[in-house]
Amino acid sequence: MAIPATVTYFVTYEQLRVILHDKYIAQTGEVDQPIWIPLISSAVARTWAVTLVSPLELVRTKMQSKRLSYKELSIACRSLVESRGFFGFWMGWSPTILRDVPFSAVYWSSYEGLKRAAGQIPEPTLSFSFFAGAVAGTIAGTVTLPFDVVKTHRQIELGEANFAIRGRKMSTTKSLMMRIYNTEGIRGLFKGYVPRIVKVAPACAIMISTYEYGKSFFVRYNKRNSY
Repeated sequence: MAIPATVTYFVTYEQLRVILHDKYIAQTGEVDQPIWIPLISSAVARTWAVTLVSPLELVRTKMQSKRLSYKELSIACRSLVESRGFFGFWMGWSPTILRDVPFSAVYWSSYEGLKRAAGQIPEPTLSFSFFAGAVAGTIAGTVTLPFDVVKTHRQIELGEANFAIRGRKMSTTKSLMMRIYNTEGIRGLFKGYVPRIVKVAPACAIMISTYEYGKSFFVRYNKRNSY
């Protein structure tokens, strides 16, 4: 699941960013990339990637929560379609979008802002990409933590749900957030901050440094082979 989501995300982001940047240059004559371009590109790319893999995410959650065999999973999926229709596979889409889209928007705008401030445009060094990726990931992870908490609660609810029961309503994102806030206060929405940042910061650092290095490598490779 991670592979198709990541490939879809990065390809969509880079293609959309290049298109928007080219149009911006054509209209204004300015080469410097404004911060809104990576923000919009990342938000659209993440929305598309989440939408694409949401059914797989639902299946994975169900398998992990009850340790279903593939035969039992097939029965559960048929029950889901019968009770909620085909779009039932996108249950849990909204809390995922509310977590991942703002995360991507904050992350890429922060990262590109750090690149510009440090004069690391267009090709940052590997060490800078690693550092800036970790900082941007920490910022984005902090801002979107409440939505990650809500998503975790939704995953638990989906894992325990019986898809065969018709008419059963799942908790909305708003109701889950209010329930957490009313029972645990604002701290409840920021539970697990340290483990999340410990996971997110290095993951973002590795991801963006690998991405930047790979992009630079293939740009140089294509230039050499074009002559």
